[in-house]
Amino acid sequence: MYQLDDNIAALATPWGKSAIAIIRLSGRDSLINLDKIFKGKKKPSATEGYTIIYGHIIDPATEEKIDEVLISIFKAPNSYTGENSAEINCHGNPVGIQRILNILYTNGFREAEPGEFTLRAFINRKMDLTRAEAVQEIVSAKTEQARELALHKLEGKLFSEIDSIKQEILSTIAQVELMLDYPEEDANININTDKLTDSIERIKNLLGTYKTGRILKEGIKIALAGNTNAGKSSLFNLMLKEDRAIVSDIHGTTRDYLESWLSIKGMPVLLYDTAGIRKSEDPIEAEGIKRSRLLMESSNLVIYIVDSTIGITDEDDDNISSIEKIKKIIKVWNKTDLSKKSPPAGFIPLSCKTGEGFKELEDAIIRSVSIAAVEDTHTIVIDSDRQKRCLEESMDALFHALDAISNGEPLDIVAVPLRAALNSLGELTGEINSEDILEQIFCNFCVGK
Repeated sequence: MYQLDDNIAALATPWGKSAIAIIRLSGRDSLINLDKIFKGKKKPSATEGYTIIYGHIIDPATEEKIDEVLISIFKAPNSYTGENSAEINCHGNPVGIQRILNILYTNGFREAEPGEFTLRAFINRKMDLTRAEAVQEIVSAKTEQARELALHKLEGKLFSEIDSIKQEILSTIAQVELMLDYPEEDANININTDKLTDSIERIKNLLGTYKTGRILKEGIKIALAGNTNAGKSSLFNLMLKEDRAIVSDIHGTTRDYLESWLSIKGMPVLLYDTAGIRKSEDPIEAEGIKRSRLLMESSNLVIYIVDSTIGITDEDDDNISSIEKIKKIIKVWNKTDLSKKSPPAGFIPLSCKTGEGFKELEDAIIRSVSIAAVEDTHTIVIDSDRQKRCLEESMDALFHALDAISNGEPLDIVAVPLRAALNSLGELTGEINSEDILEQIFCNFCVGK
């Protein structure tokens, strides 16, 4: 999929009208090829790195000026990709952008594949694989906390932790290999397993962040459910902190579902406001109720709301019972500002009007999805299946090594799982890789990243 000897070009900013657009270029001959289509006081290839030059993009076939541009020049190896590269800052008109791209593609460049700029940075040792994955995480982060955690990974926090664990394993391997080389001198020396035990604990700690990492990366789906007029739309607006849903005393106001992303204590949530669950002869409302039930089935969590001024009806009991069989549920005793009735056991008292009880609801949501709150964004969190698999394989190999040592197995047998543990960590950071793994990671990137 990736031809890494080619010169590549792609739009790095979103497609559409804007004040400025940026087109990225990279490749060994990218600056020489850029000379052909640029007219200014200095040629790109003759310009020092980390310099911006002014001029025009031209059509070399006709000498027609296409756009007035600024070009940032980067020389290998001191660039994002490690190759000669440039960024064309042009006007953000889609017609002009496409014209410049077409000229590039007919003058020595091809369109970059998804993630190809970052792949080249990895291949040219400008970053390890954990940092490369962090680039995509920053782009797709749904909350500020997720963005900060990804930024720390981009700065090398995860790589440093993995590298430190590798050094502990390497020290044990060195001890084993020394004993293999000089068995007569080290016959009475025992292998120190403290570092292996410490490595296992550190890997366990990283694996313990996986669920939190996945939720911070992908978010969870929460459906608001309940009878008509229970206060679902009011809670929807309260959670979003805006008047998004129509709130009315008329029953059946919400006939279809609304959805919106929000952040709850740094956790991204896709929140659904659903139609009130009741028997209805109205075909439109009935369809909305049907869709509401489907949404509840596909959500990670259902918040069921009861109007405390009415109390729990037989219909509420039936709905709660059916939901509890298939989903995690949080039960809310709403409109406490209007009612003096005490909430039944297991219900969270809430007033959408005053906000009283809302913090308790947020805490219950975090507990219900069983994730540890990441209070410190410097915490190292893993969030990919690939990272999880590599860590699990390394930990299993270390357990095998400890068993072999405790059972008095020959040293050459002990060395095998130690090497396997090291290789798994090397695969995580990208020191050991395959084309299939790289393609799987980078094909999900944006073009231009």
